[in-house]
Amino acid sequence: MAPLRYRSLLELARSRPQQWTCNTCATTLKRPQWGAIQQRRAMQTMQQSRQHAAANMESVRRGFDSKNSNTLLYAMSLIIGTLAVSYGSVPLYKTICQQTGWGGQPIKSAAHAYPDSEQDIAARLTPVTTSRRLRITFAGSTSDILPWKFSPQQREVRILPGETALAFYTATNKSLDEDIIGVATYSVTPAQVAPYFSKIQCFCFEEQRLNKGETVDMPVFFYIDPEFLQDPNMKGIDTITLNYTFFKAKYDKNGHLAPIPMPH
Repeated sequence: MAPLRYRSLLELARSRPQQWTCNTCATTLKRPQWGAIQQRRAMQTMQQSRQHAAANMESVRRGFDSKNSNTLLYAMSLIIGTLAVSYGSVPLYKTICQQTGWGGQPIKSAAHAYPDSEQDIAARLTPVTTSRRLRITFAGSTSDILPWKFSPQQREVRILPGETALAFYTATNKSLDEDIIGVATYSVTPAQVAPYFSKIQCFCFEEQRLNKGETVDMPVFFYIDPEFLQDPNMKGIDTITLNYTFFKAKYDKNGHLAPIPMPH
């Protein structure tokens, strides 16, 4: 046991510890712990890093969402455009046919218009005997979903400009249990000859209904306009090809004949 004098000092030190602390120790005790500061800074850094990473992820996600939306819009536009072209091809071709003289329609353009007098009309249908003969070849095909056989009866004819010619195609419905409606489009190659290829009678763009197993002959009555010889772009063209393609068709809810689109 400590002497009485020392016990009094010890009790006094315990009762007033701050008065018995040296300046260096007091300063040290007042300073915050360096380890705690580092820990708080590390926690703040981690929180900032997480917030920055979350912001970056959100930005990336928005970018992907935008790209996905654009891709979806492009895909839908492409599908709608394809369907529109499939259903609108026949009306569009028919309009072109009527405006350019295809399908036996008079040509209305100022550069290639039909004359008014009967003498001029007769002159257009008069063979130009001083001209070279033109070789007209024929081709025919069908869409994959149309069970028809379709082909020209002759491979070619040779005519003079202004001379009329008659050609035939043959179509057969190979289905044994279904009557089928077909509609034909056509093209002329080289394409620049088309304004001068005039058809008086044709089966293009019109309904062709064949009963099951039925075979029919389809005539094409045409001529090459004599103005063909006056066009410098026609020089060197001696062979012209007339091609028909048949598509399976049906009437829509509005009563319009439209081709059936190809399955994807």
